[in-house]
Amino acid sequence: MRHTPRYLMTDPVEVARLIRTHPWATFVSPVASGLVASHYPVILDETADPEDGIVIVSHFGRPDEQLHELGAHEVLVIVQGPHDYVSPSWYAPGDLVPTWNHVTAHLYGTPEILSEEENYAMLARLTDHFEQHHPHGRSLSEDEEGTRRIARGTVGLRLRVERFEARAKLSQNKSPEVRESIAAHLEQRNPALAAEMRRPRPGKG
Repeated sequence: MRHTPRYLMTDPVEVARLIRTHPWATFVSPVASGLVASHYPVILDETADPEDGIVIVSHFGRPDEQLHELGAHEVLVIVQGPHDYVSPSWYAPGDLVPTWNHVTAHLYGTPEILSEEENYAMLARLTDHFEQHHPHGRSLSEDEEGTRRIARGTVGLRLRVERFEARAKLSQNKSPEVRESIAAHLEQRNPALAAEMRRPRPGKG
């Protein structure tokens, strides 16, 4: 990830917000045979000590934990927020270079493997987290015996983010008028990205 200063997102609060709103992540591990990637949901561990900074929890389906050599080394977790192509036709005449706006975070850390009991508790929390947005949401507790049996096919993890690299590239190099024009064009097809462009951002974001 290139480090263009005006696009850097250095505030951990902003990175945590990105994780909350875009919880589908890519896990990349450097293993003996090369690079391995898998995709799983992540949520913030809201019970973690604030001194630990950003902590995420997730789970791998077996045998992905073996393919990733999970817990043996640092992994990269990529969280991708809203993104889209930006046409130069939305700029003033004469400006012909297109770009791609996006909000992205790269998280680094070494996963801690959860015990079977911790994994089940994490899966229950993960399920409750997403089911709360659905009418008549379900819970693993409705059939604990059955869901515990299924949970044995997964491996839970907790990852304290030791460092992150994040960018919110949202046409900050353009004038306010051009930025609003871009946001207006994105409004219909990508309202989440339009909202990100219009949202006040702290610091360098």
